Amino acid sequence: MSSPSGSKHSSNGITIDRLDYHPPASPRRPLLHPDSENDSNRHSQDTSYAGSFFEQVAEGIMERDRQKLQREAVRWLSFVWAIVNCLCAGSITAYSLYGHLFQSRLHYTQLQVNVVSIAAELGMYLPVPAFGYLCDRLGPGVPSFLSGFLFGLGYLLAAFAYKSGPPPSAGGDGWPFGVMVLAFVSVGMGTSCMYLSAVTTCAKNFGRGNAKGIALAVPIAAFGLSGMWQSQVGSRLLYEKNTDGTRGDVDVFRFFLFLAILLLCGGIIGTFALRIMDEGEMIDEAVDELERSGLLARDEFFTQAQINHGYGTMDTRDLSDSTFDFLQTEAERLKSQAQEEARKKTWLLNEETRRYVMDPTMWWLAAGFFLVTGPGEAFINNLGTIIGTLSPPHTSSTTSPATHVSIVAFTSTIARLVTGTLSDLLAPVAPSHQHRWGPDSVANSMASLPSLDRPRRFTVSRISFLLTFAFILSLGQLLLASGWVQNHASRFAVVSALIGAGYGAVFSLTPIVVSVVWGVENFGTNWGILAMTPAAGATLWGAIYASVYQRASGTGEEQGFANPKDDVLCYGKECYAPTFWAMAICVWVACGLWAWAWRGPGGWKRRGIAV
Repeated sequence: MSSPSGSKHSSNGITIDRLDYHPPASPRRPLLHPDSENDSNRHSQDTSYAGSFFEQVAEGIMERDRQKLQREAVRWLSFVWAIVNCLCAGSITAYSLYGHLFQSRLHYTQLQVNVVSIAAELGMYLPVPAFGYLCDRLGPGVPSFLSGFLFGLGYLLAAFAYKSGPPPSAGGDGWPFGVMVLAFVSVGMGTSCMYLSAVTTCAKNFGRGNAKGIALAVPIAAFGLSGMWQSQVGSRLLYEKNTDGTRGDVDVFRFFLFLAILLLCGGIIGTFALRIMDEGEMIDEAVDELERSGLLARDEFFTQAQINHGYGTMDTRDLSDSTFDFLQTEAERLKSQAQEEARKKTWLLNEETRRYVMDPTMWWLAAGFFLVTGPGEAFINNLGTIIGTLSPPHTSSTTSPATHVSIVAFTSTIARLVTGTLSDLLAPVAPSHQHRWGPDSVANSMASLPSLDRPRRFTVSRISFLLTFAFILSLGQLLLASGWVQNHASRFAVVSALIGAGYGAVFSLTPIVVSVVWGVENFGTNWGILAMTPAAGATLWGAIYASVYQRASGTGEEQGFANPKDDVLCYGKECYAPTFWAMAICVWVACGLWAWAWRGPGGWKRRGIAV
């Protein structure tokens, strides 16, 4: 019988302690003593599968957080370098700083000066769809590298062409006029490459959030600032000295060398600094939304993938269960590979491009953009010669091209930042996939219902901002055309400020509208197609301004105003007034086209797109 304490038991003369048990042939040992002959030498907590599982879960969470933090760091570093690139890319906006020197030093006619600027505009805008295509398909690093090469080549050619003196066509022995044209074609292409790679990076990294306006406005504003600070560097640091030791015009040769080195370095660094994060996730969401929207037959992409890759060509009813399971697993593995992801991306972007060019509202938006940006570009490129028409020859001017380049750049920058910020704060909230909602989709039907759980907030459409600032631009053109500035050169600052603000806001709001109405997945290509239009506008209005200027230059000679040494120069309101009257009318027509795309039949308002 056991004692009350239960310490020992006796049976047939054998005493068994409660803490000891061993077979008769084994040595005595405690029950809880570790076994040295097997793998159970660890404490219970060391062999806990639960502890190991939770440890792995914690490590997985930490690794996921580290990767997320790393992605955010790369995203913001790309944003910072995109701003830096844009701060350098807009060097062509400083053209007025030295454009008039092409007349006085190289003896170019006004038409030739405009041909050089038009060549830069064509190089900047015509290839934009191709550069946007590269951004969307290969990432922003490739066009950034290309921009550095094009800038370096262009400005080096321009520097030595300028240094060589007047061309043979002007009676000199310098390099031919065509070399300067070729140089500025390269500069224009470099401009669009660097600008588009930076803006596309910002649009795709931040365009799906609630700060898409400011995310695009900041780099675009930086692009406008580039002309201001570069013109100040040229006029205050890289200048020629007059015979009396005072500061003269910009030293064009040294200025071009400075730009060549600066932009070459910027483009090369951008090759590695500009990155688009979470693009695969963005593509997958877009494909899923297209299938749900009713605009795309379900599983169209995967049906095509099966045909192209060969799997899915056999009738699954003819296969055994094990073979079918194997093929299904193999198909899923193939679809997850990088090659399949690349195909999905290409397919989606091609589909987005097709839908974009088939949308009539895109063409109304593009037509208005053409009618507004062309006059703005022509004004900026001809600032120097316009200033020369305001005061009689042989009189000291109270203003300089560098000053007005800075005014245009400053007001343009302020307008871009203001409109980008206000559009984020006041514009209607746009769901990320609203442009893919079909007319009969559930999402579109639900969006049209009034909200009962939240109060309606005050909103102002981005199109309202666009129309307002376009009118501001036309107001500056009207003041100039009316003769209000003639013989009062100090008033020209008002014209520069109004046109700069309107031009900057239009260039900021239009890509934001594109990203809102048509999404960001194919932003580079979409914006590139639309951005072609300023090339045609700048070409048209540059030619119109030059022809009016040339025809009116004889009036100054008859009145005794022409400079006998510079008989290509013009003075008087007749040199520019007809051009700017026509420009103002075109801007009003553009406002009507944008209003039609917004509220007309089939417009964004009728389609339920919050813009």
